[in-house]
Formats: sequence, structure tokens, C-alpha cells
Amino acid sequence: MWQQLVDSVDDRTAKGIALALSTGIDRGLLRPGEQLPPIRHAARDLEVAPATVSAAWSRLARAGLIETDGRRGTRVRESAVGPRRYRRALETAATWRVDLSTGLPDPRLLPDLHAAMRRVPRDRAAHSYLEDPVVPALREVLTTSWPYAAESLTLVDGAMDAHSQLVAAHLRFGDRVAVEQPCFPPLLDLLEMAGVVPLPVAYDERGPVAADVAAALAAGAKMLFFQPWGQNPSSQSLSAARAAELAGVLEGRDLVVVEDDVSGGSVSAQPVSLGVHLPSQTVLVRSYSKTHGPDLRLAAIGGPAAVVDPVVERRYLGQGWSSRLVQSILLDLLTDEASRSLVVQSQRTYAERTTALAGALAARGVVVPGRDGINVWVPVAEQGAALLHLAAAGIRAASGDPFWVSAPASDHIRITTATVDSGYDELADLVAGAARAGTWSGQR
Repeated sequence: MWQQLVDSVDDRTAKGIALALSTGIDRGLLRPGEQLPPIRHAARDLEVAPATVSAAWSRLARAGLIETDGRRGTRVRESAVGPRRYRRALETAATWRVDLSTGLPDPRLLPDLHAAMRRVPRDRAAHSYLEDPVVPALREVLTTSWPYAAESLTLVDGAMDAHSQLVAAHLRFGDRVAVEQPCFPPLLDLLEMAGVVPLPVAYDERGPVAADVAAALAAGAKMLFFQPWGQNPSSQSLSAARAAELAGVLEGRDLVVVEDDVSGGSVSAQPVSLGVHLPSQTVLVRSYSKTHGPDLRLAAIGGPAAVVDPVVERRYLGQGWSSRLVQSILLDLLTDEASRSLVVQSQRTYAERTTALAGALAARGVVVPGRDGINVWVPVAEQGAALLHLAAAGIRAASGDPFWVSAPASDHIRITTATVDSGYDELADLVAGAARAGTWSGQR
């Protein structure tokens, strides 16, 4: 089988070799668990330099197709890659008094979906499979609320579905993209599964660092993924000054900006979007899970037609459209005055809760970076010791490692503040103790 694969490789570059082996794995020519030849042997058979094979192996490993296990060599992975980082951030076998790891909204602050369902009129039409995938009245509401003029707009089944559709429509194996760091773990899992290479871009108190974006652009990045408001996990947001600076770096360049709005706007401030400066290069993905309920499973994608329309066309070959019944429920929630007021109240409440815990931590010498989301990103001396310290008190937090694109310079844990409505001093005492856990006599 190996020789058959060698004969099928027309392009002897690292990317070409990786693509040929990927196809071979898909077709069963290489079975799960099967060992690949050593790099030097493979290089001899392929008549290329060992460095070329090593680069091809690296691409396949990043895509989750092969794995290297020391002296046992390199093998085809036994199972497909899934949300590994996401599972690692949240996995546990214990029971918890308080779970602050989820990143989920407070269910008490979500609009009543059942009441909305009762208000939605019955639609007796048998809709065509090829008609507009967005309910016209909802399209009008979304267009009005968009922070910039979007040429094209559609709805998909949540933010991660939006990312998946954009990656599938516009990126190929081996492509490079710029990704905020720290980052939402499922996005990194998705890029890994697609064989796309993430290039880290630091996210500070004003947004993505322009110098890192310029470096990623110089390295061939085709997209920039980042959260403009209430960034998960850091709760920082893009400032107007940083947006203008980034626009100066990116204007006229062959790169698509994908803004991931997980909070339905800004949690506590006027939202800033690169789309105001770069409407022909910016796609905004707006999820309604945090504001209106995860069970809606809806997100809007708006931006240039050249980017959004291929997603619409691609979906016609799959699910076609997101449920028009669910769209009608969202339309009701976005136009019902009581629901709108509750969303505004929830955003204000989340900001107050995050600020309260962040302030209590600061008083104890633990400084967290942001206040504009539903999480605090806590620097700790030792991640494992910090999580154990909190677990001993029955509190669950999320591990920080899965949020990093590259190796972190320091350890962190993420604590979700969405449901913390009291006891800030007590919680801050525990978190501050966790932040110092694993240190003694100035040593880690």
C-alpha cells in the first residue's frame, strides 16, 4: 500500500505529499494504527529531502491524521479528531458544589422561548428548498442592527456552524490563518480537523495586537479570526483606536476578517467593528446563544457577498436553511419589547458581576485583564494546583491550556461569572488562594 501511495504522489512538495497521504487515509489505503516508514526511508522512496517529508508529516499531524509516539514511530491515528481542546478544558469526573467552568449564560436572564413560541403565528406554507434561507422580516431586523453595511447576510445553526461553513468554503489543507490568543478551543479543534495552520495573534486590553496581525499577514494568513467584544476567555474588547490601527494594516490586503460576536453586541460598551473600516473584507458572525438561549442554535453571518454567498450555496447541498420556525421565534424575541429589555438588563448584569469579581480579586493582588464579558481569565502560579485548590472547595473552573494556540508564557484558569450573583469576597478569597497554589518559598 505504501508503494501505491508513493506512485500516486504527483506533487513532491510537503503540501502535495500530505494531500496524497490524506487521500490515501480517506480511501483506506492506510488503515488506523498502520505505521508509516521512518522519515529517511520515506524520503528515499519519494525522492525528496528528509526535511520535505518531515514538513509533510507535520501537516498531517496538525490535521489530526497521524501521530508520533517516540520509538514506536509514526502511525495513522486510530480515531478521528474531535473537540479535543474543548473536552480537555471542561473534562472532569468529580461532582461540584458550584460549576464556574461552562461559559454559559445565566438561564434566569434569558427570554422565555415558550412564550415566544406561543406568540409566533402558524406558517402553513410548504417552502421551496431553494428560496431565501432567511425569513424576510428577520432579514430586515438583522440588517438594521448590523454595525456596518453588509452586502450579504444569512443564518446558520450557531457560531461554530458559521466558522465550519466559512472554513469549508474558503480554506484548504495547509492554509494559514491568524487567530487571537487566547482563543475559544473549539475553533482551534475545527482548524486542526481541516488541516489549517493557526498563527497566534496576542489579544491585549485594546484588541488584537497589530504587529502580530502584520506578522501573520506576512506569513501568508488568509483569514483573521477574533472576538471583538467580551472576548472569551479574557473579557477584553476591541477599542476604536485599535480598530483604526488594524484597518491601516489590513486595508487592500488579501485577507478576510472574521469577527465572532458571541454576546449579541457589546456587554457593557458601544461595539466597535472592523467592518466600519473594511466592509469589503469583514464578516461578522453574531450568535444568539448567550443573549437569547443556546437552544435557538442560530447565528447570523453578514459581510461581503464574495465571502458569504459561497456559504449560502454550499448549504443548499446540505441542510439548506435553518428552521424557519426557529427563525420566527428569534424574530419575535428581537422585536418583543419585554424580551429586548431583558437582554439589555442581562448584558448590564453580566458586566456588573464580572466587574464585581474582578474588583474583589484585584483587592487581593490578582489582576485579571477584562471586564466586558462573562468570564475572568485568572493568572495562576500553577494551573493544576489552582484547579485542585478550587476543587477542594467544590468549585469547578476551566483549564487554561486549551485556549492557547502556542505554548503559553504563564498559566491561567477561566472562571465564568454569568451566574455569580453574590458572595464575591468569599469567591475571591478562594480564587486568590488558587492563584498562589503550588508556590512556596518563592518557588513553583
